[in-house]
Parts: sequence; C-alpha cells; structure tokens
Amino acid sequence: MSLLSVVLPTYNEESILLKTILMLKNHLENENINYQLIFVDDGSLDGSWNLILHASGEDPHISGIHFSRNFGKEAAVFAGLAHAKGDCCAVMDCDLQHPPATLIQMFRLWEQGYEVVEGVKRNRGKESVIHRASAVLFYKIMSKATKMDMSAASDFKLLDKKAVGQLLNMPEHNTFFRAMSSWIGFKTIRVEYDVRERESGRSKWSTRSLIHYAVTNIAAYSSLPMQFVTGAGVFSFLLSLVLGAQTLIRYCRGHAVEGFTTVILLILLLGSIIMISLGIIGYYIAQIYEEIKARPRYIISKTTGL
Repeated sequence: MSLLSVVLPTYNEESILLKTILMLKNHLENENINYQLIFVDDGSLDGSWNLILHASGEDPHISGIHFSRNFGKEAAVFAGLAHAKGDCCAVMDCDLQHPPATLIQMFRLWEQGYEVVEGVKRNRGKESVIHRASAVLFYKIMSKATKMDMSAASDFKLLDKKAVGQLLNMPEHNTFFRAMSSWIGFKTIRVEYDVRERESGRSKWSTRSLIHYAVTNIAAYSSLPMQFVTGAGVFSFLLSLVLGAQTLIRYCRGHAVEGFTTVILLILLLGSIIMISLGIIGYYIAQIYEEIKARPRYIISKTTGL
C-alpha cells in the first residue's frame, strides 16, 4: 500500500495541534490511506513540542522534528520533506486553514498518475484590502519571474517522491517552496479549495514579516528590482538632456539662469536615485553573501518517531 507523508510546519500551535491530528487521522483512516504525519516544530515557545512527543508516543503514524531555534516556515517545509518516507508527500498548514478533505482529493489524483498536485485558493478568506492588494502585486511579480501563473499559489501541495527529490537537490539557502515546486515541472494538476478560518489562535505572520518574506523571495527569483537601477539611470539622463537644452537656449537668448533652486532640486533628486539604486544593489550582494556562506537551512535539536 502506498504511503502518504504529510508535512506540517508548526509554530506555537498548542491550542489547535491535537484537533489537527484528530481530523487528519479521521479523514485518512476513513479513506484507508496509509499515512505518516511529520510535525516540524519551528522553535515554538509554547507547549507544541510536548504535545508532539506525547502524540508520537501513542501513535506510530506520528513523528516530529524540533529545531534548535526558529528558522522559518520554508526551513520547516524542507526539513519535513527531507525526512518523509512516503511514496508521495503533502505540505499543509497546521492551523486547519487547508481542508483535510482536499488532501484526500489530492492523493486520489496522485494515484491517477499526477506527480505534482497544487492546491490553489478559490478565495483568500478574510483579509484587509491592503493585504489583499499587496498579495496580488507580489504574485504578479513572482508570476513574471517564474514564467508561471502564481496568482493563487499556496504551500498546500502534494508531490511525488521524484519531485521531492528534485527539490531537495536544489542547493540554495533562501528557498521559496511555492515557486520551486512550480518551477520543477512534472505532470501537474490544480485543485481549488476554500481557505478556512483559523480554528484557534491567530496568524503568526506580522506585517513586517510578510514584507520581509516578499522582498526576500522577489530578490531570489527576479531581477526586476535591479531593472529599477537601469530605469532610474535612463530617467536621469533624459532629465539632464531636457535641462541642458533649456539652459543652453536661455544662454543663447542672453538670459541668466535663475538662482540655485533648480540645482538644489536636481542634486536631491539624483542623490535619492543613487542611494536607492545602491540600496537595491547592496541587497542583492547581501543575498549572494548569504548563499556563499553555505550555512545549513536549519538545525535539528530533537526528533521523535523517525
């Protein structure tokens, strides 16, 4: 019988974790699916790891990985994939916003021969207008960078072990699971789902962390910000031609250049463009620096059930 491994990144999910285990077990056992649940504790500050330990001791289908500190969701996803034993592997959130019933549908499609089954959001749930607009802009940029439609992308995916192997062979430190799992190709199908409201607790993503997440992944998969530097240079050159022509015409007509206002504004404008451009270039250099250090994506301090 085929084995399905389910990777669940976990960070401070003590209030919902046991319910997640119960719901997944019920759905998978009712469908007679052989399964492995891998909870990756990303340095939780609550009692999540103790609950994982207890659940693993009572049920051989449950295993856990505990990081030495918080390394982020992307690291948790790849740690789970690296320890998955299944013929296929699914990644889903621990807060039940990804419906277990859709996981069953994904598995059945994998049995039909599909190697990557992507969960795409039919709706985004309750979000503020600003957050929704920011998400749309981010995925437009990512779609252009990856040459694939990522407008409704999510981390909710099921992959064949061949696809998992290709992901794990990618050496980069700054990973973006949503984009990488689309980039590798393979026989792919999409499944729509409705984002459920959180059963308990609140989102671990602050506005600051979301902005950092977006900037990091845009820089990792797109050179679009670098093109701003070229655009700014072209703009400055055209502006200098216009002002140069204006100054020459005024000189030929015998009119003196008025004051220093224009000069000061030009210095401020060009100085701002130069500083922004240097900042963008510096960020890309910092990304290169992080990659060449070749530090591990995560450090595991404890495991259970593996």
